[in-house]
Amino acid sequence: MTEFELHRGVVFGVMATAAPTWLALRHVSAPYGRHVREGWGPTLPARLGWVLMESPASLVWLAIFALGVHALDPAPLVLCALWQLHYVNRAFVFPLRSKPDKKRMPLLIVVLASLFNIVNAYVNARQVSELGRYPITWLLEPRFLCGVALFLGGRTLNVQSDAALVALRNEGRGYQIPRGRYFRWVSCPNYAGELVEWSGWALATWSLAGLSFAIFTFANLAPRALSHHAWYRQNFADYPSGRRALLPGIW
Repeated sequence: MTEFELHRGVVFGVMATAAPTWLALRHVSAPYGRHVREGWGPTLPARLGWVLMESPASLVWLAIFALGVHALDPAPLVLCALWQLHYVNRAFVFPLRSKPDKKRMPLLIVVLASLFNIVNAYVNARQVSELGRYPITWLLEPRFLCGVALFLGGRTLNVQSDAALVALRNEGRGYQIPRGRYFRWVSCPNYAGELVEWSGWALATWSLAGLSFAIFTFANLAPRALSHHAWYRQNFADYPSGRRALLPGIW
């Protein structure tokens, strides 16, 4: 089996897990954050767990990317910068912005998320720096430019929304109703932003590897957004009735 065949098989494997992931998460909310609960085995401090499960998406990805024959080409370097722009923030900056607390996270969640991030790092890093073809002219391709614009726009939405949620939690009054900006329309603009980001990545890389991640991201985050939306409605009698989970006025 060639690496191309192995890589393609892993890509289709990631796609194949999207449907069962969606179905499972629509019935059982992943037990971390506001949905944490007992009965899921040993736990870790939430901040440590977050760093452990997200850091492979940055560090393993970078190590695999560096092994590719095209790692120093301009277009792959730009794609590498986009990936790291998201995951350095996600793995290291985001968890350290919150005040220390006593929240815990199941070790099982950390292990499963870490394994996925390692697989996904291989799939996308090898696509960009070894198996894909991204000549310097790729930087002028309309699909690349549109993909980058989507990625950066989605990242802005994601980061600004996460910052607003962290600021609320740092007030020390527990979970509150987020208000203003994008929260006027949806409960989870941070997740909406991430979905836009990885849709942009799929377009910019124009690859099945990128598409597989965009599909899995939807299968993972959309059910969680719906769970968050339902949680807000159950816990706050004055929660805005016109607010939707992910898509303004629709869903």
